[in-house]
Parts: sequence; C-alpha cells; structure tokens
Amino acid sequence: MTTSNKHPGAPWRNFYGRIKGKTLKSSQEAYLDEDLGKLSPGAVDWDVNPDRTPLDLTALFGGKPVWLEVGFGGGEHLVHQAQQNPDVGIIGCEPYINGVAMLLGKIRKAGVTNLCVYPGDARDLFDVLPDQSIAKAFLLYPDPWPKKRHHRRRFVTPEHLDPLHQAMKPGAEFRVATDIPDYVRQTMIEVPKAGFEWLAEGASDWREPWGDWISTRYEQKALREDRVPHYMTFRRT
Repeated sequence: MTTSNKHPGAPWRNFYGRIKGKTLKSSQEAYLDEDLGKLSPGAVDWDVNPDRTPLDLTALFGGKPVWLEVGFGGGEHLVHQAQQNPDVGIIGCEPYINGVAMLLGKIRKAGVTNLCVYPGDARDLFDVLPDQSIAKAFLLYPDPWPKKRHHRRRFVTPEHLDPLHQAMKPGAEFRVATDIPDYVRQTMIEVPKAGFEWLAEGASDWREPWGDWISTRYEQKALREDRVPHYMTFRRT
C-alpha cells in the first residue's frame, strides 16, 4: 500500500495498486525521460497545483471533445482510439509506470498527437478536470481485487464514480469491460447509483464488444483462460 498524496493540503488517499514492476528497458527509460513531460495534461499533482485549479482542456486540445481512459494498461486501446478519432483529444490515466512506458513506445510508433498522459492516481486527476468536460470515458479490464475484503478498492465505488460523474458531460458514454463476474455484479449495482443509465437492450449488448473495439493483451489473457468478457455501456444522466 502507498499513499498517493504527500502535499500537506492533500486529502489522505490510500493507493493499493502497483506503481512499478520489472526493470524497464533502456528504450522505455528514454521514452519516460524524453516524452512523458511533453504529454502532460497540465498541473495535476498536489505539489504543483495545491489550489486544484482546473485544467484548461480547451487550450490543451483546441476545443476538441475530450475522452478519458482510466487505467490504460499497455495502451493498445488508447492509441487505437487516438488513431481512429483524430478529431478528439484523449487523456490516459495510469499509475503503473511500466504500462506508461509501454504506451509511450506505442505513441512514438503510431505518431498520434491527440493524446495526453497522466501517470498517477485517477482521483487526483478528477480533482482538476472541469465539471461536465468529458465526452466519453473508458474503464477496461480494471484491477479485479478478487478477495471480498478488497472489493472496496475497486474503481466501481463512490470514491471514484462520483467525481467521474461530475467530470462527464450529460449524455456522455461510459464503457466498462471486465471478465470477472463479481466485478460485473458490482458494476451493475454501483454505476447506476452514481448517476449512469445502462444502455443494454439485449444480451448482445454486453456479450459482444463495441464496433470500434481492439482486443487488449488483458482480454487475450482472459480468453486463453476461458473467462468471458462483458462489455457494459452506460450513459451519464
């Protein structure tokens, strides 16, 4: 366990996920040193923005609609969406630095320029996202925290969902994908309580992926292990 905030004015927030894994390759270290700062969405962390001044997303993306992916893993989906939607600005949030390094390599290879990256806790980013500014959000294969006593650590809890709802535009789409049945159950309970409407009209709406979907390495692992993905689409009410 770590705490995500060290500034004296910051709220106490426990962070239980991994920050770093195996040793990074020299090329990945170079991506972090050379590219990460240039891809920052602005002043997010408490030590540089203790007043929690909202980010200027209009200046950042030139007035484009802004999308958000929370926990982008290795970045496959994030880069795919950026390539397919050049008229959209996308912010990716991921505290696991190895995943951030993987994403930066993919950004270099793809040459996309409509992405920003925050390598930290989504709650800190939510603090500085302007109200009703996000047009679409993604939560794809989040950390499952399978033990019952750890379910409160999952993203689909009020601590995360309430500020996400505040940051999203009315009518904005929120996509959730997971292969964990109990995570599906908790999602279906907690997300509507936070002010989102489930849009499914038939079984295919949660059994089949979205039309613009690209399968990630996490999904491929789930399929190899015979776990069934679920694709849930909500609308911010």
